[in-house]
Amino acid sequence: MYDPKGNAKDKAVQPVEFVEAEPPAHLRGIVHRFLELKTTDLLDDDYRFHALPDACAYVVFDQLNRDITGVSKLRAESEEFNLGRQFHFVNIRFLPGVWQSNQAEPSYGMVNAPYLGELPLAVLNRGLAGLSFAEQQPLLVGLVEQLVDQRIVQVNPVTDRIFQHLDQINSVAEMADVCGLSARQLQRTLKRSTGFAPHDFLKVLRLQQSLNGSDTWSYADQSHFIHSFRKATGYTPGRYARKFDV
Repeated sequence: MYDPKGNAKDKAVQPVEFVEAEPPAHLRGIVHRFLELKTTDLLDDDYRFHALPDACAYVVFDQLNRDITGVSKLRAESEEFNLGRQFHFVNIRFLPGVWQSNQAEPSYGMVNAPYLGELPLAVLNRGLAGLSFAEQQPLLVGLVEQLVDQRIVQVNPVTDRIFQHLDQINSVAEMADVCGLSARQLQRTLKRSTGFAPHDFLKVLRLQQSLNGSDTWSYADQSHFIHSFRKATGYTPGRYARKFDV
């Protein structure tokens, strides 16, 4: 099953905690993980958050400024965000394709402004105050259940089928076959539900598989893999492994 790595942690910066929690069973086709990222001490320098390419949608709650919250997506290439010297974020990472953009359009990149949309995110962010990450999770689950009831998030049968057959997919044509769709139908479906064209979606899946320690199964050769990895992250695989934990 697809197990994306949303970010990489710089090994040189120790007083940063990153914790993940699995969702309850009834939400596992929708939520990948609940996440907490925070500093434990004031850092000497600004922290550069290295967001890896993925097709997930994120609900972000800034725990140091309760007005800052929102829904965000990332692009097919890595991005770095300056989080400053002290920060505390709680996020919900939704699996690719489950967020219904026609109901609530996500922004791209870093969430750093007050939320002005119609979802109850600012109210929930204030409700998270003073709670541990474990104590916050029932409130996060309640938000997801509300989004499911409103059909703002729902299981995506196309991406779900792709994730179940990842090992059999080496090309866009094979992806379309697995889904029982024509290439044109797959293009429309993935673009609408993930924001990615099939070729870019496959590149993200390949990169995420390599970060999880899988073989570079879908690359023509090692130099092709290194080139693709460097283009997506800005680093060669070896330099990346020395600099970051994923």
